[in-house]
Amino acid sequence: MSVRLSTVILPVDRWQEGGGTKWRRAEELGLHAAYTYDHLSWRTFRDGPWFGALPTLTAAATATSRLRLGTLVTSPNFRHPVTLAKELISLDDISGGRVTLGIGAGGNGFDATALGQEAWTPRERADRFGEFVPLLDRLLTEGAVTHRGTHYSAVEARNLPGCVQRPRLPFAVAATGPRGLALAARYGQGWVTTGDPKLFEEGTPEQSLEAIRGQIGRLGRACAEVGRDVAGLDKVLLTGFTPDRGRPLESVDAFVDFAARHLEAGITEIVLHWPIADSDFAADQAVFEKIVTEAPAQLR
Repeated sequence: MSVRLSTVILPVDRWQEGGGTKWRRAEELGLHAAYTYDHLSWRTFRDGPWFGALPTLTAAATATSRLRLGTLVTSPNFRHPVTLAKELISLDDISGGRVTLGIGAGGNGFDATALGQEAWTPRERADRFGEFVPLLDRLLTEGAVTHRGTHYSAVEARNLPGCVQRPRLPFAVAATGPRGLALAARYGQGWVTTGDPKLFEEGTPEQSLEAIRGQIGRLGRACAEVGRDVAGLDKVLLTGFTPDRGRPLESVDAFVDFAARHLEAGITEIVLHWPIADSDFAADQAVFEKIVTEAPAQLR
């Protein structure tokens, strides 16, 4: 039993005032990857500093040399496949091929209406996501793309020289419904879950674990339908949204217990929020770093 241990660093600090230090420290600690959220603003952080994901990742790429970098997650809420593909190819080049695109259908947060549109219904989000992902796949793998779709179009969009990673940088698709899981099975190199949001407030850790097992089972069936082995997909758990909440970061033992149960369920990568004081992600930085450096050896 082994685990990839990663972190998500929210873009809330000016780069020269601590932001850059976190990314460099993440690499020093030996983490597999460091991700950031791709939002225009987010929840309780809306009225405070919040920087753009792709410029932040570009800066992180120049400040590190081994750490994988990525988004958790990018969505169609304010992105277009043509412009996103160009930026991702550039980021993959600058990083030397260390980028993973976490991608999801989006939700009803502030991003959903920031460009002046009405928030899409769940069906509309699924429809757009179903067109967004295949087009982005083409844009990152073909030199020139023309596509006229219901929601997105590209006219001779050129993306030479393409990604450093071939045939393109990996997608980690966040999904729990059948249409999203089908996209993960067809286009994903990884799959992302936060657990079952219905269980966050009143569910138990045991119920949450069973829900995640069920999600992985449905992912396996979606993979079988397209002739893929689900074992070939990374299965990523973004923590902080299950009934366990912050308890896994209270001690090394608490985290090892949490991680072992989720590894047994089929998770292969666990993502911890980098501590932020006076927030939902508050945690002791020294304990966090002890978990990162000591827990993996106990989970082998």
